[in-house]
Amino acid sequence: MTGVEKSRSYRDLEVWKRSIALVKDIYEATSQFPPAENFGLVQQIRRAAVSIPSNIAEGQFRNSIKEFKQFLSIALGSAAELETQLIIANQVNYLSITEFNPLSGNLEIIMKMLKKLSMSLSK
Repeated sequence: MTGVEKSRSYRDLEVWKRSIALVKDIYEATSQFPPAENFGLVQQIRRAAVSIPSNIAEGQFRNSIKEFKQFLSIALGSAAELETQLIIANQVNYLSITEFNPLSGNLEIIMKMLKKLSMSLSK
């Protein structure tokens, strides 16, 4: 890993900060879901959201760029999973379009940032 990546904490990464903020927003949004979904869609959405910053953090502490990129790939996969779950929540009327759009927009930014970070590690 280059000196820049090793010297910086994952907490300094803008993509990690944004994904933490998204987790907070996801918890707030899903707290309004029907109680019957607490062990269904709510749990799946929250798990996928938490997985994004968690994998960024774990990957940054790994011993190689290859491993870091693998964890960024896992984070990106969790983001795609979350995107699908948010679409489902909107389709079944658990999230209104006014709730869905900001979550989806922030998630799209995070996904682009993950791709860009991963590509920058290939150089």
